[in-house]
Amino acid sequence: MGKLPLRTAAVVCLLLICSVSCQYDCRKESNMHKPVISTNSSAYKLVCYVTNWDQYRKGSAKFTPDNVDPYLCTHLIFAFAGIQNNQITTTEWNDELLYRQLNALKKKNNMLLTLLAVGGGTFDNEKFITIVSSPTNRQIFITSVINLLRTYGFNGLDLDWEYPGSKGSPPEDKHRFTVLTQDISAAFRKESEATGCPRLLLSAAVASNKYTIDAGYEIAALGKSLDFINVMTYDFHGSWAPVTGHNSPLYQGSHDYDPVPFYNCEYAMKYWKDNGAPPEKLMMGFPTYGRSFKLSGTDTGVGASASGGGSPGAYTRQSGILAYYEVCDFLNGATKAWIEEQKVPYAFKDGEWVGYDNERSFQLKAEFLKREQYGGAVVWTLGMDDFSGTFCGQGPNVLVNKLKDTFKN
Repeated sequence: MGKLPLRTAAVVCLLLICSVSCQYDCRKESNMHKPVISTNSSAYKLVCYVTNWDQYRKGSAKFTPDNVDPYLCTHLIFAFAGIQNNQITTTEWNDELLYRQLNALKKKNNMLLTLLAVGGGTFDNEKFITIVSSPTNRQIFITSVINLLRTYGFNGLDLDWEYPGSKGSPPEDKHRFTVLTQDISAAFRKESEATGCPRLLLSAAVASNKYTIDAGYEIAALGKSLDFINVMTYDFHGSWAPVTGHNSPLYQGSHDYDPVPFYNCEYAMKYWKDNGAPPEKLMMGFPTYGRSFKLSGTDTGVGASASGGGSPGAYTRQSGILAYYEVCDFLNGATKAWIEEQKVPYAFKDGEWVGYDNERSFQLKAEFLKREQYGGAVVWTLGMDDFSGTFCGQGPNVLVNKLKDTFKN
């Protein structure tokens, strides 16, 4: 046999690597592309992130895959895997155990799909820059991805390279990121054809900020190579700003406190759609946390002067952010208000301000994405909802259950 072209040789290699591990019983899975929350005319994905650091929270806030209701979401994404020497790797000492716990949920709900996320908001940009810099590095990465996913029974990969083309990544990486998704998609297809396993899924977590989008994504091309696109429509405002603002407003607010037109869910989703992403592939982000501020004056409204983040929550222990179950505690004795233009709530007390989401705002956002015919919702994260129902007195998974119920109606 003559020498194979590099890409062909790499594909043959990855098929050999997977020839045993992917046969475990993946061929029994026939549900790979079937969302399960449906109405008479359409169906919606409910994609939910599970993180490997929630296990370290104390008491009732400790969260592992064993706390997940297997019937709550259509897709579970485990965050985060890492990268070493251009290969995907675990990041926590017990990730392999957590992988098994997560994928064991499919024994209870055989319609459930699981993906492994690699990267994240604080991930070293240089590692992705190196991977996309050459065909060899891309194929090393892809081979390791297929092997890991098949070994532990995942149904796909979620790419969380959040800053291609910025934060030290050269402009060329905008196109290289597209090539990476195309190569992964092609390899997943070839591996499926060779093994009889259902094709692995490929998604990506992508920015909602217009400037980051413009720098990093060839949207129309990504719309072809990705199975679905998780738009992170949150963190529009936070304690890094000198004034209060909501974490995840549905619409633009009044110009006096919200002069930037694209810091809202409506704009971000429309921008992805108008630039070529199929709307049915777009998942709108739903945060189960709020962003808090320390007020620096007497004004307590949206747009009030602020000086940094509010007090850390008892469990998340980070200034400027509160899990929903910590928001419930904050609301005791607080003044609650509603931003009518943006369809989201906030509250304040003792010189602190928090913009958060509740059942009402989640329902309004879900109804919005249904009207606009987007593909569904992506939740960050299950571990920050009141997953046990012990904090807020509203039942378990109160926010995510509201999404699920709204999609059914």
